[in-house]
Amino acid sequence: MHQPLLAHSGHIAQVQGIQVGHCTDPRRPTGCSVVLCPAGAVGGVDVRGAAPGTRETDLLHPSNLVQEVHGIVLAGGSAWGLDSATGAVRWLEAHGAGLPIGVGRIPLVPAAVLFDVMLGDMTVRPDAAAGYAACQAASSDRPAEGSVGAGAGAVVGKVFGWQRAMKGGIGTASVTVHGVTVGALVACNALGDVYNPFNGALIAGARTADGTALLNTRDALLRGEEAQPILAGCNTTIGVVATDAILSKAQAHRLAVTAHDGLARTINPVHTMSDGDTLFALGTGHTGKTLGMMTLSTMAAEAVAIATARAVLLAQSVSVPGQAPLPSWQDWQRHASA
Repeated sequence: MHQPLLAHSGHIAQVQGIQVGHCTDPRRPTGCSVVLCPAGAVGGVDVRGAAPGTRETDLLHPSNLVQEVHGIVLAGGSAWGLDSATGAVRWLEAHGAGLPIGVGRIPLVPAAVLFDVMLGDMTVRPDAAAGYAACQAASSDRPAEGSVGAGAGAVVGKVFGWQRAMKGGIGTASVTVHGVTVGALVACNALGDVYNPFNGALIAGARTADGTALLNTRDALLRGEEAQPILAGCNTTIGVVATDAILSKAQAHRLAVTAHDGLARTINPVHTMSDGDTLFALGTGHTGKTLGMMTLSTMAAEAVAIATARAVLLAQSVSVPGQAPLPSWQDWQRHASA
């Protein structure tokens, strides 16, 4: 049913000028992921969720001075995870990247975090050392997906309680048209359920009270079932859309805006009061050409939708002491075929 998603071979590091790295903490499920563009890339951002955790997003506004950034950090650890961006700044400075200021260079690294501190020891979270390590691991190879980096502690389908949720993760995808590539890297820790964007099939999310089947949160809410009280900000899907097309800063902003269409095709409910959904956009310009915003926007939404679904399809189940196990989609498949 989901084979086209699993067979998708595109990834964000196929975008010229982009490198990706993860750091996953072995002490509990958490980590961070970096999307590096050391030579600089025009940046944009769009925050749709009502409970975001971000760093340096204001400099991406089209009317503000800075034109290029040098990387994006996605991290677990809630607000504490923003510290991982400091490590990325240090790594980029050590490698000669950044905005020249005469006496040196200042790497510009916006960041966004998701809430994963309910899973295990909350005092373990990504820090500057984790951000530095993710940069050291960065390459143009296909990034690892599933329960790694910023997706290590991701969980989806929490509308009816943590005990009925499932494991989320991080995924990537890309689309190429006439030699121009748009890629996405998405860490899915959504409050809502996750669907196959091609056929609408429910992939993962809230389970029934006995834990043996998927509930379908959308239908349950429309029947009038009451959601369990949810701590604001305890969810969030964050990601990066990158292209090697030429973009202006205003166009980068619009690309981030339209990329959210991919989330809406894959997550329901999405952009809730308890999510901090944030997508960044990067334009490296390395191809020296563009396709026009209509095509680029369509490519961005497609890449985000596929990456979001892959984040869940490739996640691994997790069990921590004192908490009920969180099953993955892969577990459901094994049980169904047993």
